[in-house]
Amino acid sequence: MTKGYSLENDLRLLLNNPKYSDIEILCEDEKKLHGCKAILAARSEVFDRLLYNGIKESHEKQISFPKINSFAMGIILEYTYTGSIKEDSLTKNNIIETFYAADFFQLPDLQEIIIKTLKNTLNNNHIENSPELLSKAAEIMSLTEDNTLLNLLTESVATIPLNIIEFGRLSIAGLQLLLSYTHEKEKPFATPEYEVFRYSAILVAKQVSNDACKILMEKLPILEQIKQIVQVENKSIPDHQKVAKELEPLAKYIDFRRIEGRLLVDIIEPLEIIPAEIILNVYRYSIKSKNLDLNNIRGIPIKFYETDYVWDHSACGPKLIIENNGKVVSAKNDCNKCQNVRAKMILENEDIFEWDVIIEKNYNSAWVGVCASENFNYESWAGNQPTGWVLGSYGNCYNSGNGQSYCPSFNKDGAKITVHLDMNKKTCAFTINGTKYAEVSSWNNLPSKLYPIVSFRHPGRFRIQPHQEI
Repeated sequence: MTKGYSLENDLRLLLNNPKYSDIEILCEDEKKLHGCKAILAARSEVFDRLLYNGIKESHEKQISFPKINSFAMGIILEYTYTGSIKEDSLTKNNIIETFYAADFFQLPDLQEIIIKTLKNTLNNNHIENSPELLSKAAEIMSLTEDNTLLNLLTESVATIPLNIIEFGRLSIAGLQLLLSYTHEKEKPFATPEYEVFRYSAILVAKQVSNDACKILMEKLPILEQIKQIVQVENKSIPDHQKVAKELEPLAKYIDFRRIEGRLLVDIIEPLEIIPAEIILNVYRYSIKSKNLDLNNIRGIPIKFYETDYVWDHSACGPKLIIENNGKVVSAKNDCNKCQNVRAKMILENEDIFEWDVIIEKNYNSAWVGVCASENFNYESWAGNQPTGWVLGSYGNCYNSGNGQSYCPSFNKDGAKITVHLDMNKKTCAFTINGTKYAEVSSWNNLPSKLYPIVSFRHPGRFRIQPHQEI
């Protein structure tokens, strides 16, 4: 390649090139990279202090970073030399270490690139990604108010019910970060406090011994299994004191006041793995407090779990196909007229509901909105029906065959539509690709019970998910 045409390409030739380097960089995995001190110092205050501070490191030909691996360091060098990184270089397997390195070297623009990539990763499937990522982050970072990555990960995991996260995916350190971040704060949270205790106790016991874990799983059923308190066989917990000791750092972030009294008395207290003072304080609170109406979920309770955001096989046009565990619906090849599918979640009571629909594939006609169950036909376009209220990808809203202009067209694959349904005012508004629009003026008296809906034809493909303000 001829030099002199592109500064970025010319500088990229210097990357990890011994010919143009005057310092060896030894990484955590004992691999060596090569760098130019002048370039590194010019681009990072941290490198400048380390390489030109007049003390021993300034005269050495090698500098060591025992907490940064060679991949993350390679990204740091690429960015410091060229001001950019390759789009596909960041993956869920290396993004945490790379952010740590960018933070260490005080490169805020690189951190922004990493955060943007992480948001995309979580948007694609935060249930499959965020527990492991939070666990990895907890190994090398501490939670601070300005740690954007940890804040993002804890907020993401907080929206997943703990009882659907398999044991082993979320580490004890990751769980402690999650609980401390959400403790006594108004953050969205999906898990009842009893389930928080249950998950914490079993996770700790699993680390102590298999026998302790087995006994605790018998003694701590999930909430859905508790119809009435049944006396569990009085088996002692192996390594009882060790379990209690390991649980202490987590227990201080569990709000036992939010756990139903009978569960506290009949299930938790007999285990003797929670300090007696904590239990006693809950009883004191119950006796003295005038405000006993605490939610059983901390922070801002999430109205629906991730598993509720699925399309309903029993309320679906015959030429539509539901797949990906209910998250995605697509149209068959012979579906040449709009058919409808609604989600399982019921939207009722005086509340505000929000959810996202991603149009993964569109062709001319894509409609997103709500429907009532009464007299609704799933084989006929929703916008023509009196119990269907939908926004089309050309920017028009329809109900009962009557339309009105609402927003610019969003007739492209990948469009993200957020539905904002206010059941207090019985109104609906939409956000299209990050831009929020006003309430639909003609939809001012919606029914008291509705469902999310999409209406489309081949080759349409739609995904439903919780609304994520990331």
